Amino acid sequence: MKKMIQLLIGLAAGGFLALPSVRAQASYTTPYTFITIAGTALGNGGRDGTNGAAQFYWPEGITVDTNGNLYVVDNFENTIRKVAPVGTNWVATTIAGTTNNSGSADGTNGAAWFNEPTGIALDGSGNLYVADGGNNTIRKLTPVGTNWVVTTIAGTAGNIGSADGTNQAASFYYPSGVAVDTNGNVFVADASNDTIREVTPVGTNWVVTTIAGTAGVNSSGDGTNGAAQFSGPSGLALDGAGNLYVADTSNDTIRKLTPVGTNWVVTTIAGQAGNSSSADGAGLGARFNFPIGIAADTNGSLYVADTYNHTIRIIAPAGTNWVVSTLAGVPGSPGGSDGIIWQALFNYPQCLTVDGTGRVFVGDTINGTIRMGLLTPVPDLVISPAVPDGVVVSWPGADVFTLQTNADLTTINWVNYGGIPVAGNGTNSVTLAPAAGQLFFRLSINP
Repeated sequence: MKKMIQLLIGLAAGGFLALPSVRAQASYTTPYTFITIAGTALGNGGRDGTNGAAQFYWPEGITVDTNGNLYVVDNFENTIRKVAPVGTNWVATTIAGTTNNSGSADGTNGAAWFNEPTGIALDGSGNLYVADGGNNTIRKLTPVGTNWVVTTIAGTAGNIGSADGTNQAASFYYPSGVAVDTNGNVFVADASNDTIREVTPVGTNWVVTTIAGTAGVNSSGDGTNGAAQFSGPSGLALDGAGNLYVADTSNDTIRKLTPVGTNWVVTTIAGQAGNSSSADGAGLGARFNFPIGIAADTNGSLYVADTYNHTIRIIAPAGTNWVVSTLAGVPGSPGGSDGIIWQALFNYPQCLTVDGTGRVFVGDTINGTIRMGLLTPVPDLVISPAVPDGVVVSWPGADVFTLQTNADLTTINWVNYGGIPVAGNGTNSVTLAPAAGQLFFRLSINP
């Protein structure tokens, strides 16, 4: 992905238009800088605490509420954690489950037990829903004062199956991702059944139906309801129009489920089944490698934890197409460093969520950390006089930005100034002598 910061100065024949400071214009998607807000890379454990003093062991699901609190499924610890912003700090506490204890008991806070929980979602009333993968159940966490009361709403612990039905009569096979719509319907990616299920509240009961895919049929075909096929679907996300998006993990694709009356029409919007790689591009021309997590923002863009590529991807709607770019990370380069775009490294990230301000939160799974992506401020280009005659154009961001030039803004003929990136150590700058004609400048993110 390239970010262009456009237009800054025009150099006119016979003299300079010299401005002391010019605000850059963003012409492409603003880049993100990722920082670690909780946990320490490879410091696996279940300890509560502040920032790096907290420990996680395989964060596999994450969601965020309107107050900026994060809720994290800590898979290997069999717990549900809350990561709350307190000033500039982030405080992690365990709200349900007990570290190192697996089970299926309902109850309050630590008296409730889980078995390899995977996905998590939040409804408009503040209730949490968890896909309890190892128990093959769907659990609900209800806030009661400062406590959390856990109940099983669908499936029976230890009972593997694909049956639709009410409450414990329904069965699942390692459910993974969950999402909740504005009506309180819970959608489940039933990973090992290769299906998408809906859990609908009816009075005090929960009725489970299969809305797409057929249990035991593992493939990649698009279609309506059971005619569609999936392969190990994991992450789920809903947009404001009620469309459901699926990270179809083993197919290396992103699928869309569109409600049409009482039916669900499944289409592949990005990636190609059977072709795992890391290519950016439009629609089926893009490539993923075992994507697991997916989230949707308020503008209709999708964010994907491309797990085996160690990257975070963004899928932006463009007319009837979907354009895939790499937001952060380097394919094939696992790590735990913070930074902008390629400077940020991840280690098999499996889950992510996005809040109303555009912040992206990532469960960096093998690192055992929670990362936050912030929109990177567009830098100023500073224009100052040079002695004896000329100007100095400078900007912050060593090794991040490249100065580009163009003599005519009506064309796309932008080239790196001097033909190569201008490298610096803390500040990049070039000195320009008087020249005839006009010359326009912008910054580009280095590839």
